[in-house]
Amino acid sequence: MGLTRRQIESFHWNSSAPGFEAVRIRDHLTKAAELRTQIREAGDDESDWVLRDLWDEAQTELSQVRLLGDLVPAAFFSGAKPKERETKRAELASAVQAGDVERHRDWIEEWRCAEQPLVPFHWDIEFPEAFDRKPAGFDAIIGNPPFAGGRNLSATQGKVYSEWLLALHEGASGGADLVAHFFRRAFDLLRMNGSFGLIATNTIGQGDTRATGLRWICTHGGEIYDARKRVKWPGLAAVIVSVVSVAKGTFAGGKRLDGRAVDRITAFLIHRGGHDDPQRLAANRGKSFQGSILLGMGFTFDDTDTKGVASPLAEMSRLIIENPANVEVIFPYVGGEEVNTSPTQEHHRYVINFGEFDEEECRQRWPEPFTIVESTVKPDRITKDAQRYPRMVHEWWKFWNARAELKVATAGLERVLVTNCGATPHLALAFQPSNMVFANTLAVFSLTTNAAVCALQSRPHEIWARFFGSSMKDDLRYTPSDCFETFPFPEGWKTDSTLEAVGQVYYDFRAALMVRNDQGLTKTYNRFHDPEEQDPDILTLRSLHADMDRAVLDAYGWQNIPIDCKFLLDYEVEDDESARRRKPYRYRWPDEVRDEVLARLIELNGVRAAAERRDGAAHVRSKKSLRPVPAGAGAPSKGEELF
Repeated sequence: MGLTRRQIESFHWNSSAPGFEAVRIRDHLTKAAELRTQIREAGDDESDWVLRDLWDEAQTELSQVRLLGDLVPAAFFSGAKPKERETKRAELASAVQAGDVERHRDWIEEWRCAEQPLVPFHWDIEFPEAFDRKPAGFDAIIGNPPFAGGRNLSATQGKVYSEWLLALHEGASGGADLVAHFFRRAFDLLRMNGSFGLIATNTIGQGDTRATGLRWICTHGGEIYDARKRVKWPGLAAVIVSVVSVAKGTFAGGKRLDGRAVDRITAFLIHRGGHDDPQRLAANRGKSFQGSILLGMGFTFDDTDTKGVASPLAEMSRLIIENPANVEVIFPYVGGEEVNTSPTQEHHRYVINFGEFDEEECRQRWPEPFTIVESTVKPDRITKDAQRYPRMVHEWWKFWNARAELKVATAGLERVLVTNCGATPHLALAFQPSNMVFANTLAVFSLTTNAAVCALQSRPHEIWARFFGSSMKDDLRYTPSDCFETFPFPEGWKTDSTLEAVGQVYYDFRAALMVRNDQGLTKTYNRFHDPEEQDPDILTLRSLHADMDRAVLDAYGWQNIPIDCKFLLDYEVEDDESARRRKPYRYRWPDEVRDEVLARLIELNGVRAAAERRDGAAHVRSKKSLRPVPAGAGAPSKGEELF
């Protein structure tokens, strides 16, 4: 919550605001620095009483400046809107100029004792020895900042705190983890050629957190010179952290990434490429979707429901037998759990779906299904805020989001590809009939070919999805907008006969294996990644997966990338052989191969996005999706050697 000296002199959280009290503040700081120098240079024979008097005098001088610094954030937190904050700041500024600021000390003390205390700490004035020299700032900072997700900050610290961070840090996102703001503050407090080393959440190189923290730092004079991306927290908490060291200015020494010597470390914590986010590609537009959001399980027929909300399947059968027209609004319903646990990915639930029909038509054409929804869904829906959620309250018989665009994209298709987009340890693609309602726990692709299976199930795409998708603990959350729409597929991948053939062999073998073992995707891939699993069928599945990887890499022209896999941990764990089976091993490429492929894909995304902009086909969905392409970015040549 502290301010820089420039902000205090401006009496504004915006450091570019004009100063009006600079001379008086500098006088206090100069006097305090002189008194602290006397203390520091005092001989051993100087009495403690004299030193204490000098210290008290220095604190008196600084207290005048602290008061001004404390008033600025207090003005910000006093208002819910920018206009209210500026009005309060201007009022306090007038008191400062009139020399009538002391009467506000009691008000500051009230803030310090509030339910959510406001206790600013102004580094510049508390350490004048560091900030009065040239260049100003600390030589080094180390620390373990608190971990808090950006989306939860408003709930835990208040909305104004989140807005303060955004006002303080240019280009910051409200979705960034709190740790990104600690990275920014540490960087601001460094002198030129100083450095910091901080522990961070493992999202520090991902998404909004990366853009707010490392991306801004790397594009404003900072260099990452050492990073360990995935380190298991040594305590009991199931947390994966990153440890990152950053220099302000050019770092002359060698750089190390996960213990390996590298020439460069980007904001993504990889060894090549730019710092900017991958962009959504027009070529991938309209092919990936999240499933429907029902917001009311009273829509469903489900014999496994333990909450007593869903209707039994016998009731569904009765409705159809007594009125065959009811089949028009009753559909198979499948979610991520069925796809991952059933050996055949069979659904066991059904759902009432009225689409966009109005209330009167639904009531007349399908009275009994409508009555079910009216009794099980409406009571909860109508308790919601109608202004914030008008569809939920006024159109309670409809899904919260039926994904009409998904229905349009899959019309006429016999099947589609799906994958779990909830927290899952494995990326696993499967075909499903298109005439179903897909739950919001599924990502759905309007793709029907085995070439699509090959491209999406291969390790290049999994690496991309794990890096750019969100996560829970160490599980993957596949988000179509971040994982699919940005992914630079090989040229001509949809009609590539090799990808089609290899993908079909893999998919057919896996499907037969799951039925033969009576195991779903999750259990099958648990065995796939188990270093002690030597079943011949699992060995064959690993080999077929390698065939897909080779075919996809060759389609990119990257024949020099090796595909040999090892059983590796994604982060450090205690060496306990007895717990080997419980360790999170994955059968994957070594880190240097994984990072090389990721770096090439990021560069290729930039090339593709630039080409689409030139062709006028860029996918303009939001300002956030349009970020500059790094100068000189390009795809590596086919002959470029990796090793």
